[in-house]
Amino acid sequence: MNDGVNGVALTVFILFFLAVTVMGFLAARWRKAENEHSLDEWGLGGRSFGTWVTWFLLGGDLYTAYTFVAVPAAIYAAGAAGFFAVPYTILVYPLIFTFLPRLWSVSHKHGYVTTSDFVRGRFGSKGLSLAVAVTGILATMPYIALQLVGIQAVLDVMGVGGGENTNWFVKDLPLLIAFGVLAAYTYSSGLRAPALIAFVKDTLIYIVIAVAIIYIPIKLGGFDDVFGAASEKYTAAKAGGLVPLEAGQWTYATLALGSALALFMYPHSITATLSSRSREVIRRNTTILPLYSLMLGLLALLGFMAIAAGVKVTNPQLAIPQLFEDMFPDWFAGVAFAAIGIGALVPAAIMSIAAANLFTRNIYKDFIKPDATPAQETKVSKLVSLLVKVGALVFVLTMDKTVAINFQLLGGIWILQTFPALVGGLFTRWFHRWALLAGWAVGMIYGTVAAYGVASPTQKHFGGSAKEIPGIGEIGYIGLTAFVLNVVVTVVLTFVLKALKAPDGVDETSPEDYTADAGDPGVEVELPSATASTTH
Repeated sequence: MNDGVNGVALTVFILFFLAVTVMGFLAARWRKAENEHSLDEWGLGGRSFGTWVTWFLLGGDLYTAYTFVAVPAAIYAAGAAGFFAVPYTILVYPLIFTFLPRLWSVSHKHGYVTTSDFVRGRFGSKGLSLAVAVTGILATMPYIALQLVGIQAVLDVMGVGGGENTNWFVKDLPLLIAFGVLAAYTYSSGLRAPALIAFVKDTLIYIVIAVAIIYIPIKLGGFDDVFGAASEKYTAAKAGGLVPLEAGQWTYATLALGSALALFMYPHSITATLSSRSREVIRRNTTILPLYSLMLGLLALLGFMAIAAGVKVTNPQLAIPQLFEDMFPDWFAGVAFAAIGIGALVPAAIMSIAAANLFTRNIYKDFIKPDATPAQETKVSKLVSLLVKVGALVFVLTMDKTVAINFQLLGGIWILQTFPALVGGLFTRWFHRWALLAGWAVGMIYGTVAAYGVASPTQKHFGGSAKEIPGIGEIGYIGLTAFVLNVVVTVVLTFVLKALKAPDGVDETSPEDYTADAGDPGVEVELPSATASTTH
């Protein structure tokens, strides 16, 4: 690792950073709305994005700096088990093809901004809506923190900020500047900023991956040498070579399946989805988003290349930035670092907007100020988006980086517990609202307690997301086990509550709402007050 600052790489990095900063502020004028003081405009970009804008936005949202750094880092450290991210992103797209168009249709019809809006409208339960909102906010916070960890990893490799003995303010100043810029243009431009910057981010990532997958193996003697070096390392470490050990195959499979079920439960995924202008845009995107899975598979191979290149780092998260530093010319290393840095800014912006929308719509408006105007909602959401980012920044600056990663894994366990209410509600009204709430509580409690009991070499608690599956005896993903318990409790209690004739909430949706498109007669966004903006 460099002892000094890589001036050329840093200069290139700063130039790209300045370019996207300008784009972030100019985005406020992009597709400027007549009424900017509504969550539809600030938080969903006016629900106006077409196929390609949505594709870049969703890609920028789902394939983050954490993906860029952590997926190959997992392969660098643990072998082929780190490839679980590739099959789960393959599994997820047929799954979302079945339910995302339905969610878009009903949300467009009723003016829903968040998943909790839909849950409240479908089941007539503010309590269940609150549970989904709180879960979404809790799961999103560590995810935002990890984007800042990605930026910090790049800055560390470039030598920016000094050594461990440097004054904390000087050391963290570059990250503080990046945070300040992110906070400012998100506040100013809302979802339009990450939507515009996503074009730059995804283009850079595709260029870097295309160059890396050709250039680095040539420098290392070819893919035979790359895979040979990786196999030797894993075999020596008894990590199963290029194939996961038999004992870890249940973990691999359940983690892939559970992650696929959870991915589009995250608020930021839904925010990007609801920003599109039609149901057909969503359907198209579920068919072309797998192109990112191809990119992810190539990206994962960088973990093997880091081994073959002899990269030595104490923190695996630095392996890929260090590989770029060692293998690329300084100027192109700067391009690669910019791709990672911008790859952090886009999802961090969307995540903070999504969390803020949940707070505003499903906590502030539902429980604090029911008569809030659209302008007041927008102002609160802007302020909360700042607070969410500040919380993530404090998390990164005050806690060990492995803690951030493990809390993000815990967030995945939590967000999966909203699946029965959201996806189940899109297809059936059979589930009872109280049963869904009870199932959610059981899944949350079991998942949290089980994760608390997992230790790692660096942590006594919350050291991972895999534990023995009760009744089976195999090690599996805690989130999927908690999800199964959640569903079982929900189904059993629904039978019981229906037998007792417990009161159902009022369903404000109708069957035709779930297949409606923007151009259909009578399909207009129903907003909660007369002062709200009209349909876009």
